[in-house]
Amino acid sequence: MPEIPEIRAHAERLSTDFAGAELAKFRPITFTVLKTFSPRPEDAYGRTLDSVTSHAKYLMLNFGDITFVVHLMQGGRLRPDNKQSAKPRGGQARWVFADRTALLLTEPGTERRAGVWVVTGDPVAQEPMATLGPEATSLAPDELLGLLNANNMRLHGFLRRQNITSGLGRRLANEICHRAKLSPFAMTGKLGIDEATAIHSAIHETVDQGLAYDRTREDMSKSSDRPSAVHARAGDACPICDDEVRAVEYRKYTVNYCPTCQTSGKILADNTTSKFLK
Repeated sequence: MPEIPEIRAHAERLSTDFAGAELAKFRPITFTVLKTFSPRPEDAYGRTLDSVTSHAKYLMLNFGDITFVVHLMQGGRLRPDNKQSAKPRGGQARWVFADRTALLLTEPGTERRAGVWVVTGDPVAQEPMATLGPEATSLAPDELLGLLNANNMRLHGFLRRQNITSGLGRRLANEICHRAKLSPFAMTGKLGIDEATAIHSAIHETVDQGLAYDRTREDMSKSSDRPSAVHARAGDACPICDDEVRAVEYRKYTVNYCPTCQTSGKILADNTTSKFLK
């Protein structure tokens, strides 16, 4: 799933290409994609797209006080739609502008979880973003420490919990733990200001690295293309110490880590009740 760097870079691209365009029509191609009924999409017709911005993992198309909030989910994409075919492959929704350009929201597969919300006022203060924690890059080290200590859980899970701190996912959680030199299974309630400062620095460094990479592209990157030291690199050599990158496999995701850099050489048990192996 796209995280802060990919979403921010893509918002910048879309804003550069489409800001100033007048909305002529919005078409929900599938009946599940539009999650709200008021205000109506039609209320934005004739309005100019001021900008495309982002918050956490959401894109926001801003038409004055009306905002289309878009969540891409795992494989969704919001791209220029040059063909504007009647039945686009994976098509979920289409924005058509007065100059005959268009944006198409697509999502592969059959789950159809990508969504569009139309809201007025501050979009961050209402659904679907009202329940999000603060964006990860907005936190100072002491604020991060407060959240860590107030939510005692494994660090990897903490970083991915959108209601605690938002915008990070599985890849960045792996990379942040590695860069901060902390076990992904470190209990957050036991961490102090030194660890919080290391995590804070790692968040900004990994987000900045990802953002710099995605800004070089014409479209949003795939997960396999994004820069990583340990994520999805089980069996490879750690770029810092040359130890073998290890994996803890779960049903829906994988935790990657370097034993030398993060767990004092100990190997984490590969099951959902993981403890250090003796």
